[in-house]
Amino acid sequence: MAILAPPYRPFSPGFPPLDPARGDGGATIAVTLRYAPLAFLLGLFTPILQIDGHNVPAGWGRVTTPVALGEHHVHVHVPYLLPSRLGAAETTVLALPGKTAELEYRAPLLAFLHGALGPPPQKYPGLIMAVLLLIVTAILAICGCAGLLSSAGQDDTPTAAARSGPHHTAFRYGE
Repeated sequence: MAILAPPYRPFSPGFPPLDPARGDGGATIAVTLRYAPLAFLLGLFTPILQIDGHNVPAGWGRVTTPVALGEHHVHVHVPYLLPSRLGAAETTVLALPGKTAELEYRAPLLAFLHGALGPPPQKYPGLIMAVLLLIVTAILAICGCAGLLSSAGQDDTPTAAARSGPHHTAFRYGE
């Protein structure tokens, strides 16, 4: 899918107005790489950004790269433990003269999902599922703690009534 601003909408989110810093009419691709605060461990890993199959030095935040005019294939993923390529996402961008193509990458909150890459703003993939999993985990932890606390106050020895029941037999050593 090529991202292209129609001529009647020169201020589309994918293509801001002419970039005065690039007076030579060249083009730029800017990718903002983000991860959710819930997935704070992703901050330990450096994302991989590739444009037309070539690695571009990147980190979390905004990365700008001058490119030739025309279509460019953009790929982003995070090298991880399992899976080895977390949140892979890709798109095709059309670089126009004197313009900056703005893209935003959002890493997923769950390891088995793809990332989101496209014109900003993007949503975090798996946000609702991750929040539901956190709520279920919190409820189970609260129930477990409440069960432990309620059982801690109970005496485990049988009462006198239970010992004198018809099925209770006492056994003493030496008898």
